[in-house]
Amino acid sequence: MTTYAPIALFTYARADHTRDAVESLLKNAEAASTDLYVFSDGPKTEGKIEAVAENRRYIRTIQGFKSVHIIEREKNWGLANSLIAGITEVVNQYGKVIVVEDDLVLSPYFLQFMNDALNKYEREERVSAITAYCPVTDNRLPATFFLRYFHCWGWATWKRGWELLNQDTKYLLRKMRWKTRKFNLDGAVGNYGMLYCQKVGLVDSWFIRLYASFFLAGKLTLFPGRSLVSNHGLDGSGTHCVDAGGNDGKAAELVSGPIILPDIPVAEDENAYQIISRTLKARQPKMGVVKSSCLRFKSFIRRLLYIDCA
Repeated sequence: MTTYAPIALFTYARADHTRDAVESLLKNAEAASTDLYVFSDGPKTEGKIEAVAENRRYIRTIQGFKSVHIIEREKNWGLANSLIAGITEVVNQYGKVIVVEDDLVLSPYFLQFMNDALNKYEREERVSAITAYCPVTDNRLPATFFLRYFHCWGWATWKRGWELLNQDTKYLLRKMRWKTRKFNLDGAVGNYGMLYCQKVGLVDSWFIRLYASFFLAGKLTLFPGRSLVSNHGLDGSGTHCVDAGGNDGKAAELVSGPIILPDIPVAEDENAYQIISRTLKARQPKMGVVKSSCLRFKSFIRRLLYIDCA
């Protein structure tokens, strides 16, 4: 008998975005056999009370899944705390979980890909997660490939993968000290800087801590060769709406058919790594050579003097 991983959907104060995410999930044939857990965070300010209430009125009408469980937080937990607690709750019960945030629109083949991959690599310790996102590239990518990089726009993991999460940012910075090049996809993304910002309180990110934990453990993430997700949250309406990684977000062209998982080596695909790195570098905001060099030099000095992880 086929069993499907539950979905943990995290939502806040954007009923229109939540509706789009849910409706896209319902276009997946597997939705009717899938348990849905909706985690609704409480309002952070008085100005958000009505928007949260509107969103909750909508989520209470959701139908079409095997079951719908709604968890409404009385207070504002913040995205990181809400997500960490919610995933822990679901994954401890089911042993695996598919994670969706409310600003994502998913392909009709999203759940098939997630469940097929979760089943295929369930006992493969080198694999920590499955992701649905892949940037549009000029070069053809394989149907699926592995990277040590991790992306969180629609993803899935097992309990063994989630238990790798280390929330001690100072520890992660200390261990990442001389591994920043690879962690940043050869400079294509600014994830080490984001990890440092997490330490000093400029961001509150579950993602950067999980990615760093996966990376330091040497784990792999399975990527599709074409995206199964589009991010509609880069419209300025969300708390974390700035896309600093060069991702194409809403412009992503969703895959037009199911992805059949081929048998591939469980190792990082170096060619795919180079294609993704070049693609994301090309989408970075243009920065003067002098300024870019200064930032790299400052980062080197901070790491050399052990400032970042102090």
